Amino acid sequence: MARKRTTSGPTTAIAGTKSQRDSVVRSALDAVLRLPEARARRRGRSRSGATCVSDPQAVQPVRQAGTQALSRASGAPLVPGNQVRVLEDADGNYPVWLAAIRNARRFILFENYIFEEDEVGTTFAEALAERARAGVRVRFVRDWLGSKGGASRGFWKRLAAAGVEMRCFNPPRLDSPFGWISRDHRKMVTVDGEVAFVSGLCISRRWCGEPERGIPPWRDTGLEIRGPAVADVEQAFAGIWEAMGDPIPAGELSNAADLAPAGTVALRVVAGVPSTAGLLRMDQLVAAVARRTLWLTDAYFVGLSSYVQALRAAARDGVDVRLLVPSSTDLPLVGALSRSGYRSLLEAGVRIFEWNGSMLHAKTAVADGRWTRVGSTNLNLASFLGNYELDVAIEDAGIAGQMEEMYERDLENATEICLEQNRVVRVGTRALASPRRARRRPGLSGRGRQGRSGRAAASAVRVANAVGAAVTNHREIGRAEGRVLWGSGLGLVIIAVVSAVWPRVLATPLTLIGVWIGLTLIWRARKLSRSQTPNQASNQPANGTSNDATNEATKHTGQEVGPARLPES
Repeated sequence: MARKRTTSGPTTAIAGTKSQRDSVVRSALDAVLRLPEARARRRGRSRSGATCVSDPQAVQPVRQAGTQALSRASGAPLVPGNQVRVLEDADGNYPVWLAAIRNARRFILFENYIFEEDEVGTTFAEALAERARAGVRVRFVRDWLGSKGGASRGFWKRLAAAGVEMRCFNPPRLDSPFGWISRDHRKMVTVDGEVAFVSGLCISRRWCGEPERGIPPWRDTGLEIRGPAVADVEQAFAGIWEAMGDPIPAGELSNAADLAPAGTVALRVVAGVPSTAGLLRMDQLVAAVARRTLWLTDAYFVGLSSYVQALRAAARDGVDVRLLVPSSTDLPLVGALSRSGYRSLLEAGVRIFEWNGSMLHAKTAVADGRWTRVGSTNLNLASFLGNYELDVAIEDAGIAGQMEEMYERDLENATEICLEQNRVVRVGTRALASPRRARRRPGLSGRGRQGRSGRAAASAVRVANAVGAAVTNHREIGRAEGRVLWGSGLGLVIIAVVSAVWPRVLATPLTLIGVWIGLTLIWRARKLSRSQTPNQASNQPANGTSNDATNEATKHTGQEVGPARLPES
């Protein structure tokens, strides 16, 4: 049951008591999203009955404060003057990407987590190679783990021979035992500073489906962007390119000030990097200020405790919070862990739906018919804190309306999950697009490396959150976490028994891991001490980072492959 919001009396929207200052902050964020309360504010009375300021000059500073709050939370400025088109599934994305690539005249920046040697990958490779041979500067970034095993060494050789400049992100290294956990999970294309594409789609026939085997296409969403924000997408690519080697010369990148407005849409390009959590902060802020609706779609939902609590609080406050997730996934363990978190959300009033198609891979959100987000970030720890991600947050009623319509169409092919007699059950199926409802479908379990390491980390955090809460008693534990506690408790007891009866079973691997990490630290410290000579120290740049130290950081994240140098498969 939703909790009623009450007020102790009239409050003004400027300053004064603590409650008045809180009202200003809330009004500021509402103004940014232009929620329905804005209309009530013009009539001089909000839904809660509090007296509000209707003077536009008084509201303007509040709106600016809200814009600043979202910019600071996400780490991305609001860029006006753009044209945005929502692209649905492979049929709506791939042809448009290919058309832009084939019409490129100056440069192409291409970055994707998975790039496979199949019909789709070969088509894109041929288009990139043809443009490179024609003199277009083509820069290409792929993730080592995501594209591992998806293409032969000869495939990459042909691209390199055509003149495509390639860099492979973060291959494993002996001197960085756990560095492989961080991945480049972005999916983007920019062409000539004129158009940019940001999406959740990788380059694989899985997104097109296999009709001959009865497997429908994967469900995914992307954006086409024209206008000044294209420069921000280029800057995101330039950042990860520089992390792996020499930077892109400044003169080759677009300047936002030089790009003419192409429309009226204001948006933020949120370029996530490890340990920054910009998108997490922004999503939590949006969940805190949403008044009517917050509709989420996610492929690998393993919610962090803080984010889950934000969704629960919104639902209890009367917001229509919905979560659409796949019923089948390429990693069944993640699906099970995702379902283990259903109960706590359902108990708070969050509505959960499972997609009935082959795979739901989209990562989107839409709030109050005004704000929407599309990109590569999943709602789990790996995407929020561990990976390089790229998302676009849009503040436009027209685009949000399209996203709401798309969401409602998706629900027609989804089954709602409900609590019934204290049990989580699947209730009425809205529509079954495919008769194949088996949990493990052909084509989903074959190459299950789509963010595998990141989702494993997210699963570990869910367990750690539950166990930590039980041990420290710092928050109330929900019923849904009971199974996690049972499993964790039994696991710890088993480990304790094994260590007591057969100590070498645990001591041997722990010893080897300790020796590996210890030697790695000693080797890197010795290398840094040798590279830091007195002359080099006196010639360091103003920021205090030596070239050798920079090169060391470069090696940690990836390797450069030009036309004459090939990536390791």
